[in-house]
Amino acid sequence: MHRSYQRRLAERPVGPRRVLVRLTVRRFFCDRLSCPRKTFAEQIDGLTERYRRSSVGLKSWLKTIAEQLGGRAGERLCHQLQVAAGRTRLLGLLEAPPVPDRAPRVLGVDEFAFRRGRTYGTILVDVETARVVDVLPDRTSETFAAWLREHPGAEIICRDRASTYTRAVKEAAPHATEVADRWHLLQNLSRAVEKTCHQHRPCLRKYADQVAEDPPKMPLLDALPPTLIVDRVRRRHEQVHHLVDTGYPLSEVARRLGLDRKTARRYRDTDLDTLIASARDRRNSPLDRYKPFLQAQYAAGNTNASELYQQIFERGFRGGYSTLTRYVLTLRKSIAVPTPAHIPSPRTITGLIMRPRDRLSTRETARLEQVRLACPDITDACNLARAFTDLVRHRRGNMLNEWIRQAEKSDLPPLRSFAGSLRQDLDAVTAGLTLPWSSGVVEGHVCRVKLLKRSMYGRASFSLLRTRILTSP
Repeated sequence: MHRSYQRRLAERPVGPRRVLVRLTVRRFFCDRLSCPRKTFAEQIDGLTERYRRSSVGLKSWLKTIAEQLGGRAGERLCHQLQVAAGRTRLLGLLEAPPVPDRAPRVLGVDEFAFRRGRTYGTILVDVETARVVDVLPDRTSETFAAWLREHPGAEIICRDRASTYTRAVKEAAPHATEVADRWHLLQNLSRAVEKTCHQHRPCLRKYADQVAEDPPKMPLLDALPPTLIVDRVRRRHEQVHHLVDTGYPLSEVARRLGLDRKTARRYRDTDLDTLIASARDRRNSPLDRYKPFLQAQYAAGNTNASELYQQIFERGFRGGYSTLTRYVLTLRKSIAVPTPAHIPSPRTITGLIMRPRDRLSTRETARLEQVRLACPDITDACNLARAFTDLVRHRRGNMLNEWIRQAEKSDLPPLRSFAGSLRQDLDAVTAGLTLPWSSGVVEGHVCRVKLLKRSMYGRASFSLLRTRILTSP
């Protein structure tokens, strides 16, 4: 024995009291000439480690706290537990686990945003065990391809519809089976259906006006009140048509007036009555839902504003009395714009189409049937969308080619475009509609990454974020 000395170790607290271990440790010397260490201190298994002023048990506590909560939140919890530990000490205990030499058999890959719209990273997940394998600093195909070369062994790779990962797989793991995620397929289909509903919204408006008991008649332009919106629509309509009649192309007209090209085209191709009515319809008011009732009461001879206000107040109106008097004044001057018939929004129609039929209420089913009667093109989109969702939910990948042919023959450009994207990625989509694997586990980890990133990234480095992703459960 060379000598002995006193060692102080912080231990886990007992109730509200901190614990400090005072330990007498012996130091020995080595008489072997080949040994580079001349002296060394003894260690007690399960209690001490070299160069550490806390016990093994307390270190395990702090490491768990750091994995679960991170720096600042972990520091606050340690203060409540009567443990002296700051955020720097907690984060210093985190160590990224080693990445396996071989990739898992079923590998899931997806991107996540460091800063949305600017910088992205890539997360790799073992789909069978639901554990994160590695985190890459970007989402380029070169980085992912290099990782696949260094870690061979992936037989099935689950991904979204991004072409970046497809190029990397074909380059570095050509024998792996790519599986397109089913949720992303339904999301892409939903966007195509919503675009179709947007394009055919005039059909719904026309049908709603036809089935109304008293179809609203547009007032004369001269009788409209001189509001700012009406004046702006009049002025833009005149400017666009003046420039078009002069001979300017549509792109130059949009540039001169500071408008989007689609907006300039709408002013060129739509008559002034429709433009003014559309502009006024977008001005939402708490009184809009009561205007048909007010118009009917006014036509029946009830022109007293106080009585009308009391009637709509009993029906749920909570606006001011002056709001009603302004509208009654337009009724007296015969310049009130008729309330347009209500039609569901494209997003609402898309939700009714994409949801399973057995989950729709009786009212929702009737609303969807009205939409199908109003527009044959939306009916075709509904039939195609329901046929594809049936393929996805029942894993009927063998019928995918037939569905693509039907969609390509339709007169709906958004669905034809969607079918073309499926044909370009046919093998992966067929595997996604046949095999049980998907990127659902990966999406769950992406949501967890968002929580970790928002709690620390920007004040710490990528290496620390990667460590927390790999160590936190």
